[in-house]
Amino acid sequence: MLVHRKKRPRYAIQTPLTSLIDIVFMLLIYFLLTTNFMVEEGIKVKLPQAKASAPITREEITVYVDREGRAFINTKEFREDALFKELKTMIGGQKDRLVMVKADRLVELNRAVKVMDLAKAAGAERLCLATEK
Repeated sequence: MLVHRKKRPRYAIQTPLTSLIDIVFMLLIYFLLTTNFMVEEGIKVKLPQAKASAPITREEITVYVDREGRAFINTKEFREDALFKELKTMIGGQKDRLVMVKADRLVELNRAVKVMDLAKAAGAERLCLATEK
């Protein structure tokens, strides 16, 4: 007597995609939340151009000088004596704070240098004149 076994269909291997999709969405949310979005604050000025420039990665104090020679920190305008006092309080005792001067390309050079002198007198040891590539 011959006995024939029933042929069972083989199980098809299926990968669970639900957990994989969940992980991909979690990674997407993580990277969206931890990304630094660059937001430029302050006065719009057209910077002078330079061939060689390096990006600044540390926290700095930015002083804007517009076309008319007015000095701004963020969006607040300062006269010379008030600018000196504000820079002195912002620098405090931190001698290594960078003071970046972003002067419009059409501003008189004397005005930009005067702002840099005020920053130096306020206690800044590191000064920078911003340019664009």
